[in-house]
Amino acid sequence: MPFARVYAAQPHLINGHIVTVEVDIHRNSLHNFSIVGLPAKEVDEGKLRVSSAIKNSGFTSPKSKNQKTVASLSPADLKKEGAYFDLAVALAYLLADETINFNPEGKIFLGELALNGELKPLCGVLPLAKEAALRGFKEVYVPEANSHEAAIVEGIDVFPCANLAQIIEHLIGKNKLAPAPRTEIVRERKEDALDFSDIRGQETAKRGLAIAAAGGHNVLMIGPPGTGKTLLARAFASLLPDLDLDEILEVTSIHSIAGITKNKLVVDPPFRAPHHSASSVSLIGGGTFPKPGEITLAHRGILFLDEFPEFTRDVLEALREPLEEKTITVSRAHGSASFPANFILIAAMNPCPCGFFGTHKNCTCGPFELVRYKKKVSGPILDRVDLVIEVENIDYEKLSGKKQKPDGLREKVLAAREIQKARFNELKMSRPKTNSDLGVKDLEKAIVLTSDLSKLLNESAAKLDLSPRSYHRIIKLARTIADLEGEENLKASHLLEALQYRPKQKFI
Repeated sequence: MPFARVYAAQPHLINGHIVTVEVDIHRNSLHNFSIVGLPAKEVDEGKLRVSSAIKNSGFTSPKSKNQKTVASLSPADLKKEGAYFDLAVALAYLLADETINFNPEGKIFLGELALNGELKPLCGVLPLAKEAALRGFKEVYVPEANSHEAAIVEGIDVFPCANLAQIIEHLIGKNKLAPAPRTEIVRERKEDALDFSDIRGQETAKRGLAIAAAGGHNVLMIGPPGTGKTLLARAFASLLPDLDLDEILEVTSIHSIAGITKNKLVVDPPFRAPHHSASSVSLIGGGTFPKPGEITLAHRGILFLDEFPEFTRDVLEALREPLEEKTITVSRAHGSASFPANFILIAAMNPCPCGFFGTHKNCTCGPFELVRYKKKVSGPILDRVDLVIEVENIDYEKLSGKKQKPDGLREKVLAAREIQKARFNELKMSRPKTNSDLGVKDLEKAIVLTSDLSKLLNESAAKLDLSPRSYHRIIKLARTIADLEGEENLKASHLLEALQYRPKQKFI
């Protein structure tokens, strides 16, 4: 029967979507080869790649036969994009044409075909392999360059393939391929990675950043140019705990779809630092067919926004939802999509446009410039920042001193994270991973305030005119400070230190 059905997949948002590829051949007809099922331009052009690849692999090309060939990609209402279907279309055609015979059930075929039949690497193979395993498929065939990434998925055999002819020989039982060995997670310390021991001075800033790393809190650093704000932000990544297996799969899937993994696993928390000229779409995601932006690429890691007030206002205001909800929902004419965005925001700014307000150098900014600069960072955004840290000039004696010894901050941060994990497990709270993830309903259960602490907090909140959101964030920040110190119970000193990190009137 001149009909065949095989299976492929394509990325959809940040996940995979199984696509059924059916080929039907009408013999003794005028030659025609068409692809249906809402194909994009690159998918429709695949029929030319498929025809040449089949011919150059030693088989009869569809072009040389007087027959009508229809390749259908279903579901028909899902737009098919990318070159993911070349291999599946070629095999389905050869199967329908009775040129080869094999059982396609339980197999997924992924790959772009070169004109000579070679398989080219793809973006987003990991989420496709994950989806195939979840849907009960047993084998997935991928380009050799993608096998390392796909082979981390449990429950499915990954076959690395060099070309179309090699796959056909395997399927018909002539030269069997061996599945790729399961990928092991290798964590390597980068020699050029910054840590706090590389930075002279700035002990107050280091303390604040350690608290932020321990509880997953957002930070705004304010200081004159050249004082080390960018260095501190990049060294901050060294404090964060390693990603666990589920997080590695989640983050690598996102980066794989974006095409920035270079077919390697993302085993460290990502660090994203978009330029201040970035658009809101590039930052939060979007487009005609929604795609993830920088905040999703920073998921489980750090989003560093240097020159914070220089970002356009619509970009900064777009951060409100993800900073609060840890997700971003993008709505467009073709539909809406939700992307994960659980990141730590590290923002840096100068105290004024010239950078020297409040320092020993003369500030050249007028009152109007100062007011306009401060207004660029709105109250709602500041309300979502847990720590505002002043990064001051460093004494030259410290700059010329020897490199500091490791201070054990990372070990303290990891210990604080373990304390939080144990607390959440004891209270049977599965959603929060850090104190910053606690919702309003979780606070009373997870954090106990004595009557004296409640009185102190209420009096301080009244003097500082804190919003309810800031009020709750102070409690979570105080709990993180206690965890960092290894204290089981909250103390007044923890609460007072948390209050000190609220925005100072002279800068904001």
